[in-house]
Amino acid sequence: MQFCLLLVVLVFLTSSIIDSCMKKAFYIFSLGLTLSFITMTSSAQNKPILNHIALYVTDLKTSTHFYQHVIGLDTIPEPFHDGHHTWFSIGTHGHLHVISGAIAKTTHEKNTHLCFSVPSINDFVANLKKNGIEYENWAGEKNTVTKRVDGIQQLYFRDPDGYWIEINDDNK
Repeated sequence: MQFCLLLVVLVFLTSSIIDSCMKKAFYIFSLGLTLSFITMTSSAQNKPILNHIALYVTDLKTSTHFYQHVIGLDTIPEPFHDGHHTWFSIGTHGHLHVISGAIAKTTHEKNTHLCFSVPSINDFVANLKKNGIEYENWAGEKNTVTKRVDGIQQLYFRDPDGYWIEINDDNK
């Protein structure tokens, strides 16, 4: 937008050099660019953004430890202070809310999963092994990493309540 405004200012400052017809065309072009930018910006601001994902768990202490020390997420303040919630930061504006109160663990399909990207699959695998957590590739082969057609490496495992987690090295 600053660029577009600069163009408009340049048109007026150079009015003695540019003939009237050219000045008018340049002004209309600059105005069009400015309006396009404003429209793009406002429509992007009207799009919903992910705020949080909530997981209902059986043991808050176990799940909090898992997401902090196995996944490596940082906790953030949560407003309830009731001992039933732990909130984690997952990206610029997103949060993971872990909420206690589930009576039992439930079965989940692998297609329904959370995915986190890490700088190094090998370092993450070492952390899984250190914590005694089994992992598998998409096909279910134990202790195996999948290499997708786009070159991204990925693996899958379950959290303490059976929710599937994907870890990949897509750090673009």
